Amino acid sequence: MVAVILVLGDLLILQPALGEPVLSDQQKKELVYKMYADYKKDFPTVKDISPRKTMELMNNIAVVLVDTRKPAEMEVSMLPNSVTKKKFMHNPNLYKEKTVVVYCTAGYRSGVFARQMAEKGITTFNLQGGILAWTLEGGKMYDANGETNRIHVFGKKWNYAPDGYEVVVFGLFGMIF
Repeated sequence: MVAVILVLGDLLILQPALGEPVLSDQQKKELVYKMYADYKKDFPTVKDISPRKTMELMNNIAVVLVDTRKPAEMEVSMLPNSVTKKKFMHNPNLYKEKTVVVYCTAGYRSGVFARQMAEKGITTFNLQGGILAWTLEGGKMYDANGETNRIHVFGKKWNYAPDGYEVVVFGLFGMIF
């Protein structure tokens, strides 16, 4: 996939180049879950949870979502009512009565974090496919102003946001698309 990069201040927006095949959301979802399955080999004992199951639980029981991404990524968008990894780690006991779901863009960083938490005796679930799978399953993203259609990815390898989402990338200078 070739991408057109639009520069808006410090942000880069990825869009498919003219003539490039456009994937359906279903194809994107399949690719995201395959990517996650490949990542899972690095943390095989971590408990997973699907985006759909997480959404269900959020309606019925106490859930805390923990964002393991960098602050700049979180400024683009986060899952609803999330806390940062830093806030969670400041006092994990505040959340011991809740189902703790950790996430990142595609599930790798959060999987490593979930493994670290398990080693400390803290039960967490890793969100399968991260925010990419979340949005492809119909979940909403939020920023400081409320619901948003923006999502951060690192480059074309992760450019699987659903139709209607603006893909934001930064720190790519020197990379080839």
